[in-house]
Amino acid sequence: MDSQADSPMDSATADRTDSGRPENARDRDGEGRARNARPRDGLGRPLPYGAAGVPRQPEGVARAPEETVAEAQRLLDEGKPFHAHEVFEDAWKSGPEQERELWRGMAQLAVGLTHAARGNVTGGARLLRRGAGAVADWAASESGQERPHGMDLGAIAAWARDLAGEVADGASVDAGARAPRLRG
Repeated sequence: MDSQADSPMDSATADRTDSGRPENARDRDGEGRARNARPRDGLGRPLPYGAAGVPRQPEGVARAPEETVAEAQRLLDEGKPFHAHEVFEDAWKSGPEQERELWRGMAQLAVGLTHAARGNVTGGARLLRRGAGAVADWAASESGQERPHGMDLGAIAAWARDLAGEVADGASVDAGARAPRLRG
């Protein structure tokens, strides 16, 4: 047997793709929707199949707004802004219509922090600024409030704009150390 094609393969190798994903397996949830089952690191970057990652944030969880803020703050403090974004996204998708833009803006801020911590200067700064604008616009809107669910939107927007400037100037970001205080 002179080539790999001639050599026998054990069943574990034969049943896996180059990425380590089982052959013919699809990353789908119980309802058939596409879901990426690869493990993730603390910043949400995909790791190879079989690698140890951090626990994934469950998707589609309807929480009370106070629970959303508390869970997102915990994740931000742990340096997991990608996972905090998932919490905000759940609130965006399941919350009352008049608060959707608030939660969308908060999700953008968490993704901006994620990109900044990953070293994506352009994307990080852009999303931090976009999120800051979204929460400030929501606070000034007819539906808005300055301190919804105890969050200090003025302070959060100022944090995001300041961090965006630092990121644009090339500063490296430790997500946990630079996490915002949501309740000021």
